Amino acid sequence: MRAVANNAITVVPVEGAKLWQAFHRLPHRLYAGDPNWVPPLFLERQTHFQAKHNAFFQHAKVNFWLALKDGEPVGRITAQIDFLHLEQHHDATGHFGFLEAIDDGDVFAALLDKGEEWLRGEGMRRVLGPVSFNMWDEPGLLVEGFDTPPRVMMGHHLPYYQNRIVERGYVPVQDVLAYDRPLHAPFGPRLEKMIAKGRQKHSYVLRPVRMDKAGLAQDMRLIHDIINDAWHDNWGFVPITDAEIEEIGTVFKLVLNPAAVAIAEYDGEPAGMAMMLPDINTMIKDLGGHLFPFGIVKLLWRLKVNGVKTTRLAMMGVRRKLHTTPAGAIIALLLIQSVQQAPSYRKAKTSELSWILDSNEPMKRMLEAFGCVVTKRYRIFEKAIG
Repeated sequence: MRAVANNAITVVPVEGAKLWQAFHRLPHRLYAGDPNWVPPLFLERQTHFQAKHNAFFQHAKVNFWLALKDGEPVGRITAQIDFLHLEQHHDATGHFGFLEAIDDGDVFAALLDKGEEWLRGEGMRRVLGPVSFNMWDEPGLLVEGFDTPPRVMMGHHLPYYQNRIVERGYVPVQDVLAYDRPLHAPFGPRLEKMIAKGRQKHSYVLRPVRMDKAGLAQDMRLIHDIINDAWHDNWGFVPITDAEIEEIGTVFKLVLNPAAVAIAEYDGEPAGMAMMLPDINTMIKDLGGHLFPFGIVKLLWRLKVNGVKTTRLAMMGVRRKLHTTPAGAIIALLLIQSVQQAPSYRKAKTSELSWILDSNEPMKRMLEAFGCVVTKRYRIFEKAIG
């Protein structure tokens, strides 16, 4: 693939160990003066971008580029085509993601133009982004909430990114929100009364995910079914695949207490699930991206001995037929209540509930009813290229 030059800026495909190292290290230089940026772990990022370790690549085509100015790395971007998105939406839409660059309009132009050129050549007529890699990963550009660090698996960006993207003809299409609340705060009399009244009429049963091999496999299939059903009508939805749910199951076994993943039954039928993650960003912030030689010891000590201080409700779903019903609201509240009581979170003070579509008014009203406050806003942009 040929390089594309823009004055002194050259955009090259990321090939070979030297360029991959530059691709991963560029954010460390860009955010060096930002006290709220959390350096990602190099090992995790390297595996995330490898097809053999990331099931996303089984249904997608991805290209990676690095922008060089006078030979120095100054920006990066990915462009991807998610074939499951195309099957779901039939909209000839590709995505860009992992955009990082110095505050230089020419650098942003060169990177975005390169991604658009490739997507157009693949038959795409519209671009959405940033989406890194898809809506189940880290969607959106941070546009509000720069004053606090991101929670685990959420993005953090520099304030000038938004203007540089808009300058290239991109317009906002959807926002996603992050809410915060005191983790162990009660829901309040009105919602507690609603839960009590609902329990008088129906059976609600909450249980943790099973961690034995056979039980976990069964529960992961159940969670897979619930999530794909619950999220089916959401903006930008793409179904989770069998391989991707297996990867999530691996995360369960590595870092989660079983009680941090709950399954809800409503009148004897599986109806919802929730997963609350420990916010390991607070534990890795000072590691500089390195687990070895001592980072792994520090992380394990902080996780197991010091205890989790903040959490993130990263996944929750209630079956579609219960959406906008009192039963659906009760199930969601009971799920949140269940996972926040996981023994490993007893020292935690706050939790982020993210992400929530800004267009999801029923969910926003429910969260605000029990004291959740918007702390971060992420924006997804679109542009016609056909």
